[in-house]
Amino acid sequence: MGWLARIRIDCLEGALAGLGWIARRRGGAEGLPPHLAVGIEGENAAYFYLRRKSYIVVARRWSSGGVPGDIDLIAWQGPMLCFVEVKTRTARDLTPAEVAVDSHKRNTLRRLARQYVRQLPQEAAPPVRFDVLSVYLVPGQKKEFVHFEGSFGLSERREY
Repeated sequence: MGWLARIRIDCLEGALAGLGWIARRRGGAEGLPPHLAVGIEGENAAYFYLRRKSYIVVARRWSSGGVPGDIDLIAWQGPMLCFVEVKTRTARDLTPAEVAVDSHKRNTLRRLARQYVRQLPQEAAPPVRFDVLSVYLVPGQKKEFVHFEGSFGLSERREY
């Protein structure tokens, strides 16, 4: 990624942060529970993180009409279609953020991903990957990202 593209992404991220600050000052986010506000802030940070890594983000908070749940981010990395689950924390606990993606959440993401791939215009399904992106927004510290590329597959393998 060139320096001009990086500057553009930095400016967009700064503008979004400024608009969020204005909304908070005017009381625009009062009805939102704190955990949802943190989640949205983490998803915004993850979006710009992926953009800096040259991903092409094509959907945010995508949901299907018939399948419950949503996919935080859908992006292309070259020919690979990536479904990204973002987990945001405001503190470093004993349990890492990515642990929250349990088998139920993985199965929900798989169902949604299959639905998304079915609606693509191409005949053959692209290769897909599921990523988990942990975002740590600890007050007074720099944002920290832990990106698990290919953290699970399209089918669950059971080990006995």
